[in-house]
Amino acid sequence: MSKYKLIYADPPWSFNNKKTGGSMRSGADAQYNTMSIEDLKNLDVESLCDDDCILVMWWVGSQPQEAIDLVKAWGFTIKNMNGLVWRKLTKNMLDFFGMGFWTRAGSESAIIATKGKPKPASRSVRAVSSHVVGKHSEKPQHFRDACIELAGDVPRLEMFSRGNFKGWDVFGNECKNSVTIKNKVKLTEEDLK
Repeated sequence: MSKYKLIYADPPWSFNNKKTGGSMRSGADAQYNTMSIEDLKNLDVESLCDDDCILVMWWVGSQPQEAIDLVKAWGFTIKNMNGLVWRKLTKNMLDFFGMGFWTRAGSESAIIATKGKPKPASRSVRAVSSHVVGKHSEKPQHFRDACIELAGDVPRLEMFSRGNFKGWDVFGNECKNSVTIKNKVKLTEEDLK
């Protein structure tokens, strides 16, 4: 099994309410299979990581504590909550109105976290960039490229991918040749005796 120095993840966050965007067809559950925070935390991501690894993980603004908890559960330390910020645009290059709970979210952010002591390959990666919105939850290619610029041309994995991309191993139920990520082994009291 490969050990990755860069993991790029867009977790399939589940929400307590079904209507996360105004209609029953607009929420994440209507687009793809979502996972509970406990199921996400139970993925054995640590076993895939090199001793020195960078995690770039998209998170939803309504679940900041869950994002922090997930990063820790996967064995990483947060370095920047808004390491990458996507300012969303419409196809007419106008600000995207977006969904939201307190305010309308016209942006998404990705955490940058580390395991071990990886060194950035470049210190010129800009945090904020503007791109047109595509399909539900689809991230622009720009962000994969920014991750490579940040980490270098290292072994890398895109988790929860919905497609295959040159130079990336992928984990996702919509991808060909998906990597397998096992669940962490949970020890019972009986196992500990």
